[in-house]
Amino acid sequence: MPHWTFEDIPAQTGRVAVVTGANTGIGFEAARALARKGADVTLACRNVDKAQAAVERILRETPEATVSQAALDLSDLRKVEAFAARFAEQHTRLDLLILNAGVMVPPESKTAQGFELQFGVNHLGHFALTGALLPLVRASEGARVVVVSSTAARFGAMDFDDLQFEKRGYKPWPAYGQSKLANQLFTLELQRRLAASGSSVLVTAAHPGWTATDLQRSSGVARFFNPLLAMKPAQGALPTLRAATDPTARGGDYFGPSGFLQMRGYPRRVPMVKSAHDRSAAARLWEISEALSGVRYEC
Repeated sequence: MPHWTFEDIPAQTGRVAVVTGANTGIGFEAARALARKGADVTLACRNVDKAQAAVERILRETPEATVSQAALDLSDLRKVEAFAARFAEQHTRLDLLILNAGVMVPPESKTAQGFELQFGVNHLGHFALTGALLPLVRASEGARVVVVSSTAARFGAMDFDDLQFEKRGYKPWPAYGQSKLANQLFTLELQRRLAASGSSVLVTAAHPGWTATDLQRSSGVARFFNPLLAMKPAQGALPTLRAATDPTARGGDYFGPSGFLQMRGYPRRVPMVKSAHDRSAAARLWEISEALSGVRYEC
């Protein structure tokens, strides 16, 4: 089978897209590719100055692109709500919601509402954002929600009695793995709920393999091995772009690199971790996420 590349992305003219964390790395590359294909893309980022610089870079390369930036801080649920309200005032539809932003193995930190930072940003902030924007997504024919996970989900475990690492003490990598497993549980549970409600919205997921990005700034090991193992962000963004645009994609599909241990290569369908298919865990995570975020879904 031929490699799936940027050239395989169908025309996106008329489609409205939001990419979180799109000022650098694979988020930027995904936003740039969609803009080049004709989509109206919003770069939803915590740092608006960096986001504006990213917008200007895209416009220098593709002057006819429709691209803008908006402030979104996933570590504060009030700011997530504010972003969604502003976006809904300006748009009547949302064809692509790409949940890309994240944090990776930071020092022990909390969100504005007191949640462990990785669980709070990587899962809970995106859960709240998706719920708030879902009416716009459901209003769009052929719409998709794309969740960016990680191979770190392989060592993730949901400790529902200590999701915030308060009892066992903070451990950066287990906390990261838990948040990335939560991404996969969320993907499949949202797809099930949408399908049960009769919605045609697809929920897909992707992971970038080993890609050198600013996400790894807190990981000395990753930065040490990047020159030897890592892909460039443009290559690492291809699984996300395939999950977002491949006409053959199905709800619940997961895309990652095709090479050894899914670290490098062109995107293909790959299996989620076994624990992502635990429906009882997914339902419990959903219930807890609604309670913690205060966001209830219309599906």
